[in-house]
Amino acid sequence: MKVVAFNGSPRSGGNVETLLWEALRPVEYTGHDVAKFNLNELSIRPCQDCGGCEKTGICVQKDDMTLVADAIRAADRIILGSPIFFFGLSAQTKAMVDRCQSFWCERYILKRPITGGPDGRKGLLILVGGMKKEVGVTCAGETAKAFFRTISVPEHDTVSFLGIDQKGAICGHPTARDDAYRAGRRLVGLEGG
Repeated sequence: MKVVAFNGSPRSGGNVETLLWEALRPVEYTGHDVAKFNLNELSIRPCQDCGGCEKTGICVQKDDMTLVADAIRAADRIILGSPIFFFGLSAQTKAMVDRCQSFWCERYILKRPITGGPDGRKGLLILVGGMKKEVGVTCAGETAKAFFRTISVPEHDTVSFLGIDQKGAICGHPTARDDAYRAGRRLVGLEGG
């Protein structure tokens, strides 16, 4: 099974990255093929809404999104991790999501959705926010839901934590790391849903 993981946090070694790697532990332990992307380290220009992908389903811009798109296309499981900034996904995450307009065109205009392997395509969303209001999870979650559906991932699980702001604070949460680990196990079928 091919798994791709996106860390959308700009903070290296931060709360999102900690949970993302925790979710990947059981995935890597069982020998699945894992590709990891730190979106903050990639060069992904914003979508230009140029319409260049409408006839082919391929973005005309040439940057690191080409690698990301190839990984998305090949994946059976996709993990998206992001901090919640101003009730939404981080800018790094949103730039990648917006560039998936080419997948939207491929799926909805050209009627060529990505087909899944024998186990289908599933996703996992990991969100961490400093604010305690659930609206951040709701808003970021809706954007992530649109992303997952656009890339032909019909179902995904969400693991979210609020009131976590300082770097490393997630390690003090009583269940966060275990929750992420179990979500990773469920993602690859090691635990029931």
